[in-house]
Amino acid sequence: MTRQNITVLGSTGSIGVSTLDIIRRHPERYRAYALCAHSQVDKLFAQCQEFQPVFAVVRDAQLAGDLAGRCRAAGLATEVRFGLDALIELSADPEVDAVMAAIVGAAGLEPTLAAARAGKKVMLANKEVLVMAGELFMHAVRENGAALLPVDSEHNAIFQSLPADFARGLTACGVRKILLTASGGPFRNTALADLHSVTPEQACAHPNWVMGRKISVDSATMMNKGLEVIEARWIFDAAPDLIQVVVHPQSVMHSAVQYADGSVLAQLGNPDMRTPIAYAMAWPERIDAGVEPLDIFAVGRLDFQQPDLERFRCLQLAYDVLHEGGTAPAILNAANEVAVAAFLDCQLPFLGIARLNEAVLDALPAGSEGSLADVLAADAEARSCAAQMIRERRFA
Repeated sequence: MTRQNITVLGSTGSIGVSTLDIIRRHPERYRAYALCAHSQVDKLFAQCQEFQPVFAVVRDAQLAGDLAGRCRAAGLATEVRFGLDALIELSADPEVDAVMAAIVGAAGLEPTLAAARAGKKVMLANKEVLVMAGELFMHAVRENGAALLPVDSEHNAIFQSLPADFARGLTACGVRKILLTASGGPFRNTALADLHSVTPEQACAHPNWVMGRKISVDSATMMNKGLEVIEARWIFDAAPDLIQVVVHPQSVMHSAVQYADGSVLAQLGNPDMRTPIAYAMAWPERIDAGVEPLDIFAVGRLDFQQPDLERFRCLQLAYDVLHEGGTAPAILNAANEVAVAAFLDCQLPFLGIARLNEAVLDALPAGSEGSLADVLAADAEARSCAAQMIRERRFA
C-alpha cells in the first residue's frame, strides 16, 4: 500500500490533533508530510518529534527560528518555514496527496484554494473557505479534478447519506430536503433576558463537543450553523430553501437527507470528530477511527425542534446573505470574526455579536464575487468597519 502524504493546515487545533491521531493509528496508510500551525510552537515541536514531517510551518520568522533550533537540537530533519507563502506552497506541493484544511477563519482561504487548484484531495474543515469564496472554490475543484471531502460532522453526514452521483443534481437524485442538525449550543433554553450577561467562559462551554473558543462562541450564537448552511449550499449545489436547520440537542444524528419517496437517510454516531475525519481520509473505504460504537440504548431518545430565529439572529443573517449572494457572505464572516474576538476580549457583549454583524451588513453593500481579490477586499473592508464600530462602542 502506497502511503498518502498529508499536509495538515492547523495541526495544533482540535481537528489537526484528531487528524494526527488517525495517522498514528494507520502509519501504513498515511504520513504527515507538512504540519502547519499559527503560534503554538511547544505543541508543534512535540508533533514534529513524534511524526517527523518533512516540513513545519509557523506564523513568522521569530517563531520559525525558535522551532528550527529545537528541531536541530533534537536531531530532526524537519525543515521549518513561515508565513502565508509557505502554507500555499505546501498545500500545492507535488509530493502532497491530500490536505487537511483545518485553519480557523479566513486565514485558511488561500492555502485551501491552492490545494484545490493543484488537484489535491481536499479534506475541508474550514467552512470559511466556502462562505467567503464558494463559487471560486468550487470552480477550482471542478476545473482541476480535485476531490472535496467535507469534514464538518454535519456535511460529512450529508455526504454519507447522499447517492454517489449527487453531483448530477439533488432533484434528479430524488432529494427533497437536506436536514442540517444543530445542538443549539449552551443557551438553547436560556431566557433571552439572561443572554445579556453571558460571559466568554459560559459561551465556550459547549454541552456536547470539545472545540476551540471561536467556534464554540459561533455555536452559542448559531452563527456556526449559519456558516454551515452556506457551506452546504456550495458543497451539494443546494438551493437555500432546500436546506433546513434542525435543532437536535443530543448531537447523535449528525444530519440527514429527506427523499421524494418519503425516506430519510441519516448518519448517527458519538460526537467525536475522528469519525468524519477518518471517513474523509479513507474515502471510499472505512477504517478504524478509535471511536466507541454508538450505544443506542444508552442514548434512549432523540429530540428535534425548529430553531428560534429571534434567539439565534445570526442564523437568519446567514440565510439572508446566502440569498443576496456576491460578497455578502464574506462580509458577514469577516464581521463575525471581529465580533467574536471582541466578545472573547470582553469588549463586546454576547448579544452585541449579532447586532454588530447586522450593522456591518447594513453599512457595506455587497459586490460581485468575481475574483479572489474582490473577496479579500470585501473581507478587509468588513473587518475595518466592524473594528471601527467596536471602537465607537456602538454595541457596548
